[in-house]
Amino acid sequence: MRKDVRILLVGEPKVGKTSLIMSLVTEEFPDVVPYRAEEITIPADVTPERVPTHIVDYSEVEQTDEQLYQEITKANVICIVYSVNNKKSIEKVTSHWIPLINDRTDKDSRIPLILVGNKSDLVEHSSMETILPIMNKYTEIETCVECSAKNLKNISELFYYAQKAVLHPTGPLYCPDQKEMKVACLRALTRIFKVSDLDNDGILNDNELNFFQRTCFNSPLAAQALEDVKNVVRKNINNGVCDNGLTLNGFLFLHTLFIQRGRHETTWTVLRRFGYDDDLELHQDYLFPPLKIPPDCTTELNHNAYLFLQSIFDKHDKDRDCALSPEELKDLFDVFPYMPWGADVNNTVCTNDQGWITYQGYLSQWTLTTYLDVQRCLEYLGYLGYSIIAEQESQAAGMTVTRDKKIDLQKKQTQRNVFRCNVFGAIGSGKSGFLQAFLGRNLMRQRTISEEHKSYYAISTAFVYGQEKYLLLHEVFPDFDFLSDAELSCDVVCLIYDASNPFSFEYCAKVFKQYFMDSKTPCMMVASKADLPEVKQQYALTPLEFCRKHKMPPPQSYTCNTAAAPNRDIFIKLTTMAMYPHARLRCMCTCNRCTFCLCQNFLNSELMQTVKAKIYTVIFSRHMTQADLKSSTFWLKASVGATVFVVLGFAMYRAMLRSR
Repeated sequence: MRKDVRILLVGEPKVGKTSLIMSLVTEEFPDVVPYRAEEITIPADVTPERVPTHIVDYSEVEQTDEQLYQEITKANVICIVYSVNNKKSIEKVTSHWIPLINDRTDKDSRIPLILVGNKSDLVEHSSMETILPIMNKYTEIETCVECSAKNLKNISELFYYAQKAVLHPTGPLYCPDQKEMKVACLRALTRIFKVSDLDNDGILNDNELNFFQRTCFNSPLAAQALEDVKNVVRKNINNGVCDNGLTLNGFLFLHTLFIQRGRHETTWTVLRRFGYDDDLELHQDYLFPPLKIPPDCTTELNHNAYLFLQSIFDKHDKDRDCALSPEELKDLFDVFPYMPWGADVNNTVCTNDQGWITYQGYLSQWTLTTYLDVQRCLEYLGYLGYSIIAEQESQAAGMTVTRDKKIDLQKKQTQRNVFRCNVFGAIGSGKSGFLQAFLGRNLMRQRTISEEHKSYYAISTAFVYGQEKYLLLHEVFPDFDFLSDAELSCDVVCLIYDASNPFSFEYCAKVFKQYFMDSKTPCMMVASKADLPEVKQQYALTPLEFCRKHKMPPPQSYTCNTAAAPNRDIFIKLTTMAMYPHARLRCMCTCNRCTFCLCQNFLNSELMQTVKAKIYTVIFSRHMTQADLKSSTFWLKASVGATVFVVLGFAMYRAMLRSR
């Protein structure tokens, strides 16, 4: 909605322009009328549309043509005043004023015009027969009002219509010549209908109509009023009502009727509630609400956003196969001005055997978009109508901005649900295959992927200690000398080398030593193509020796050349390392959540290492002598310390069993 409205009154001398303004302000006809009234501002709280209104008068006696032209360019609406008892002033409307105004305005954004017939108290007949042909000829004319400054007839109505012409213009909505809505208006209302059709059956039932009414006008329709609306549609078009609900044709007919009857404000209220501006484009403030993201923080979808996206999936998964076919996906994105997902999405997330995006893959893609480009995700949620359907202030309400990663490291715990793993490796080391294996595709399926549809990302879920987390794999292009901050910023690093290529490991070793040796980012070495004969790597240290030297887990063998879906254990290990970067997880068995694994990781944790060191210090003091070793006091201390340690370990074992 505009912040204010500027109304300019023009016309021939002595037609009553100044009298109209003074009659509005003083509510009485002035005895003495000046050549020109000063600019008047009417506060928002006394106008029907609750918008400040500036009324500007023009006088050819006091103002130059240049001043007139400046006022025309500043005006939001222009009232051309004529005298109903003066034919010359009526003729001047078409011969002088309309051409003058049109010459000073852009053809694509005409200023709305109001024709004002003043001095109606002096005649008994109406001037409308003369004015109607003029209104039909010039589409920029919104309406014509006959009034009397002397009798105060239609004075308030005149300025209300002028306000309305700015705030609820007819031009963007309706074409008077063809007597139908314009394409942009049809497109906008069609999107609004589809967003409001919560079950996607092509009909707005009573519940959906009431939700729509509450959303736009803050009050539901009474049952009888709802039935009356449907009866009006039934009487005028055949396919407007189906199964006692409003179809798209019926919805569009109603708004055409509103416009034809001069109730533009109804349609504009709906359009603006759903985010449209005066040009019937979705407003930038609607699509991109402010969202502050501090450095070293990431963005994730919160629970409410996931529930909304789940409802959108269910709405369009008509065959209930938990996957979106190309037709269902096209239907889902029909409310977008363009197709947001390309063919590469099918190689970024999980799909079924037919190559259709599954429910898990659908949520994964939304999670990926939120993590990598939150502004685009806000835009997408805006097209889907998140703020309207979820009844939130904006799409930003569906976002969670995680805390700084440094704080997670200090507190040795994280609340994040999405973790990024950058995958490094020389050309031909098997990075792309590793990403696709994460999505459950073996080597045979990977060979069907065309090069132009290749994706450098893969995202799916992994369970760590019973918690479902998202792991985002990013294949980094092997340009060793030009690694950007974005390519180095991640939660865990995966260094892949080809076990069958003797020169493959050297690249991983160089990347680690140059970029990650002194960082706190956990790293894992992966020996790919484990189905092929392993060869000795042409490097000073073997991969195992290299990992031991730099306190990394031993190299993990991996292959995607399997008959079934490749093993996912390695991805659980990567996610675990990303979740617990402060802990050196030496024990990472295949399930990574069994009691043995939990105990081993606990015993190797920094907490237990500190406890063991303190007990060791108490028992074996550096000042201990041979006599101390033979004394009963020493052995009493030793037995007490051992007992405490055993009891503590057993208690932890029981607690972990109970949690499982």
